[in-house]
Amino acid sequence: MMREQLRRAVVLLSGGMDSSVCAALAVRDYDTAALHVSYGQRTEERERQSFLGICDRLGIRQRLVVRNQALSAIGGSALTDHAIAVPESTNDEPQTRRLLNLGKRNQEIPVTYVPFRNAHFLSVAVSWAEVLGAQKVFIGAVEQDSSGYPDCRPQYYRAFNEVVKVGTKEGLIEILTPLIALRKAEIIRLGLELGAPFDLTWSCYSREDRACGVCDSCVLRLRAFQEVGDVDPIPYMEPVGQK
Repeated sequence: MMREQLRRAVVLLSGGMDSSVCAALAVRDYDTAALHVSYGQRTEERERQSFLGICDRLGIRQRLVVRNQALSAIGGSALTDHAIAVPESTNDEPQTRRLLNLGKRNQEIPVTYVPFRNAHFLSVAVSWAEVLGAQKVFIGAVEQDSSGYPDCRPQYYRAFNEVVKVGTKEGLIEILTPLIALRKAEIIRLGLELGAPFDLTWSCYSREDRACGVCDSCVLRLRAFQEVGDVDPIPYMEPVGQK
C-alpha cells in the first residue's frame, strides 16, 4: 500500500526509546506526522536532535516542533528546575510496581515527574490532528517498568479520549498507547523487529553529551537491553552502572 493511501496519524516523538518504537509502529500503518514538544527540560537540545534524526531515519517528512513555556515556568520537577537535583536510581524494583503494591499515589511520585505534562503534549497533538485530518494520535506512554508517573496510566488515557471525543469537531480522534502494558525489554524486542533507530534516541534525564547511566531512565533502559542480551548503542559515562 502506498504511503499516500494510508490513513493519517500524529505521533508524539520526544526522541526517547519508547517514542521511537511508537513512531516506527505508526509509520508502518499510517501516513505519519511527528510532533516534538520542548518544554525547557535539561536535555532539550539533545532530545530535539534525536527527534530530527529519528524522523529522517523513519522517513517522516511532516514535522512540527513547538515550545511549551508553561511547564518550565511552573517548575516543580527536577527536569525543568535546576535547583532540584536529578536523583540517582537507588531501587531495584521499578517505581510503578511499588506504587501498585502499596496502593498509593502520593509521596511516591519521583521528583522527575513534570506536573500533568502529557496533557499539554496531547492537547497540541490533538489540535494538530484536527487540522491535518488525522484520526489517530500515538504516544509512547508506558506503565510497566517506568518511573511511576500518574499520567502514564491506562485510565488516564481512557479519560483523555473521552475529553477528545466531546471536545473536537467530529469526535473521531483517538489517542493510542500501544506500549503502555509492555515491559521495557519487550519494547526493545519490538523496536528491533520494526527497525526502530535506538542509536539515535536519548533517554537520560540529566546529560546531553553522554548518558549518565545512573538516573531512573538510564537504569531502566540499561537493564532492559541487558535482559534482551543486546548492547545499548548510545554513549554512557564511564563506568556504566548496570543496576
